[in-house]
Amino acid sequence: MTDAAWKRRRRVTVLVDNDSWILPYARRLVEGIERDGEVGWLVRRADDLPEGDVAFFLGCVRVVPSHVLQRNRFNLVVHESDLPKGRGFSPMTWQILEGRSSIPICLFNAIGEVDAGPVIYRDTIELGGDEIYEEWRKLQGEKTMELCRRFLEEPAPLNGETQRGESTFYRRRKPCDSRLDPDRTITEQFDLLRVADPDSYPAYFCHRGRRFMLVLRPDERSDEDEFFR
Repeated sequence: MTDAAWKRRRRVTVLVDNDSWILPYARRLVEGIERDGEVGWLVRRADDLPEGDVAFFLGCVRVVPSHVLQRNRFNLVVHESDLPKGRGFSPMTWQILEGRSSIPICLFNAIGEVDAGPVIYRDTIELGGDEIYEEWRKLQGEKTMELCRRFLEEPAPLNGETQRGESTFYRRRKPCDSRLDPDRTITEQFDLLRVADPDSYPAYFCHRGRRFMLVLRPDERSDEDEFFR
């Protein structure tokens, strides 16, 4: 694509193929694309992807077939790991559980192999270590939009650099991964509490023959407030 063609009114699609937490951010991204004078779409199935210039795949859980990738000049994915390390599912969740506070995030070109395309941008999401689920998801969503808009604002399209090094993979998380151990301390399991989606896969523990769910909510009051006296 020439520089002149890149600067014309582009057709940009955002695909989210499931009921992901990222949907509100995807809608905001499309609204911003349209405000900038581009043609923007949000689609929910890969088969519905129109022909265009740029397609962003956000929060997708299904591999997009090669014949669908051919419909757009650029097919871009945002992934929260230092690729090729950490390919696969829920990379930010797994890294928080590993105790990391600086989470790598990449924008890369989609190819037939999962999370294996050339990387265009590398950035980080910085955490303080006390963010609950909704808070660190917000940081992730905002950074995702930032990387997508950064690509669209480039004076000419970028192709990225081939991934190098040994690859590792994170598996898909299951509801049982949110199980707490009642014999361990809150401090020991705090990161597990804060990565658990309170709606889709809440943290829980089993005790005296029953299962109990725990939802983490911050309280900005201090021990000096009347409530705690």
